[in-house]
Amino acid sequence: MYIYLPIAEISMNVFTIIGLGGMVGLLSGIFGVGGGFLMTPLLIFLGVPAPVAVGTEANQIVASSVSGVLAHFRRGNVDIKMGLVLLAGGLFGSTIGVALFALLRELGQIDVVIKLSFIVFLGIIGSLMLFESIRSILRARLPGARRGKLHQHNWLHGLPFKMRFRKSKLYISALLPFFLAAFVGVLSAIMGVGGGFILVPAMIYLLGMPTYTVIGTSLFQIIFVTANITILQSVQTQTVDFVLAGLLLVGAVIGAQFGARVGALLRGEQLRGLLALIVLAVCLKLVFDLVITPEDVFSVEFLR
Repeated sequence: MYIYLPIAEISMNVFTIIGLGGMVGLLSGIFGVGGGFLMTPLLIFLGVPAPVAVGTEANQIVASSVSGVLAHFRRGNVDIKMGLVLLAGGLFGSTIGVALFALLRELGQIDVVIKLSFIVFLGIIGSLMLFESIRSILRARLPGARRGKLHQHNWLHGLPFKMRFRKSKLYISALLPFFLAAFVGVLSAIMGVGGGFILVPAMIYLLGMPTYTVIGTSLFQIIFVTANITILQSVQTQTVDFVLAGLLLVGAVIGAQFGARVGALLRGEQLRGLLALIVLAVCLKLVFDLVITPEDVFSVEFLR
């Protein structure tokens, strides 16, 4: 059964869309990630225009992250003060990002920028995750191995405007989380991702936040930032396809339930290694699509 997507201006099989959402939801449940960094390139592979894939995925991230942050809030794992600083930076960065997105779209370069952004960040993140996973597996086989510190203080922690974040047991400059969130906000607007795959490691290793507060605080910020992106994209670029987003969300909710059960059966380093291989596979597919000659080669000729 096919359905017409009004903003994407293509017809797609309903079950294909729901199945894609279910597959990414399954991965989200297994690995504990939002899935935006996988969903957006997969939508592009299926023929959805890159700007529409970016705008639509931001809309889905809002809905899929709400239940997660509520669960963490009930457990007391959300640092509201840190979340508000991250939110201020995220709103600032995402607003700039949407304006940059609109400019690149007018110049006709947005598709290339989106794909190159995914290639760079998926390649870096995937490689680091695979390296860390292999190192963790090897370390587990050596009972006498010592674990290093998660973070070390450097000149960044000496910046002005220091604030005390009691929930996270930190006393650091507010500029550090603000500009970190602003950078992730720009990427979220251009790439159509929540930014958790960059923000979470940075909050642990750069800010030095305890792991139990990182996920909930990150989701708290992601909800409002992606909502801001969705509204701005709808108004400025008209690239949010709510029909597509609704179908993807149905599949994602179903897939996440099964993913959580599967994830409980695997060890942490095995999960990271498997996710790294999936990320690198998507990255290689994007590289392949950029370098090969397209099937429909066309040119424009001016008739005299």
